[in-house]
Amino acid sequence: MTTEDTLSSGSFNLILYAARQRGADSSALCQAVGIDPAVLQNPDGRVPIRAVQTLWQEAVRATGEPDLPLQVGELINPLSMGVVSYVMMHCPTLGKAIEKLCQYQDIACEGVLTAGWLVGDRFQLSLTLTSQAIRYPDYTFGSELSVYQSAFRAMTGQKVVAEEIRFAFPEPPNRQDYERVFAPAKVEFNATETALVLDAAWLETPILNANPSLFGLFEQHADELLGKLRTKPDASPALSVRVKQEIFALLKGEEPALAAVADGLAMGVRTLQLHLKEEGATYQQLLDEVRHDLAVRHLREPHFSTTDIAYLLGFSEPSVFYRTFKKWTGSTPGAFRTAVLRPTA
Repeated sequence: MTTEDTLSSGSFNLILYAARQRGADSSALCQAVGIDPAVLQNPDGRVPIRAVQTLWQEAVRATGEPDLPLQVGELINPLSMGVVSYVMMHCPTLGKAIEKLCQYQDIACEGVLTAGWLVGDRFQLSLTLTSQAIRYPDYTFGSELSVYQSAFRAMTGQKVVAEEIRFAFPEPPNRQDYERVFAPAKVEFNATETALVLDAAWLETPILNANPSLFGLFEQHADELLGKLRTKPDASPALSVRVKQEIFALLKGEEPALAAVADGLAMGVRTLQLHLKEEGATYQQLLDEVRHDLAVRHLREPHFSTTDIAYLLGFSEPSVFYRTFKKWTGSTPGAFRTAVLRPTA
């Protein structure tokens, strides 16, 4: 993790707009968090995440509405999030749009890793914090999922509904606000990860007015922005951390190849291996760490079978996963799950 991550000026402006709709003075908010409004005029500008976290705190205080982050998706145009939303709205289907959201997430906010995968007839979109600057995960997760839900509906012209919404933070006093915003989804707190779970059939829903020609233009711009973010000096996390983030994003039913991870980081395979060696790490070691962490996380959730987990982690056969997990922990997946889910006295 790093505290040098940033958020797009467009995303910062959306928070200001939502706060202004609820009676706050946006100029006063900028002054309170130390951001020059002139910086926000550049659509490709960046704002430190630490400033955004302070903005949330000040905006909630100024409006007197603790559920303001949840209202963002309702108060703004969810397709005005900048280049990421432009890429998404010109994809052929919702599934492709979500794939691009995961790919270009860092442009909107570098502090959250977004990844999605199929589990049977359900699709799970997971959000994981990657920045120590995020002090209020409830504001971050609540606002992002609120905006995603509204964007999915605006792009398709249909009321896309989640089956479940899980939050990896304690239940807040205003639980009813979460249930209202995400109805009719089942809302869960104290989960091992934050996730939005959809019926996979929604992924085939066409995007209204998608234009393939515009898609190419916006994707090119998004690639350029992402490239600049990943090569910015003195602000990137350690290479081993970036490799693990890339593995996490690519781990969707098959083992990510070293070449694919190197390509995602705009590096050659040999160069990547040499730099990892300098950090005292290997690709296989980092892959095992990601798989181990995800395996433990998924086994704590009753929603996934061990066969599902083996598939999600890219193992060729469930038996290979069982043997590997026992090597990692000294316990089989089934025994581990029984132990962690056993009710305490």
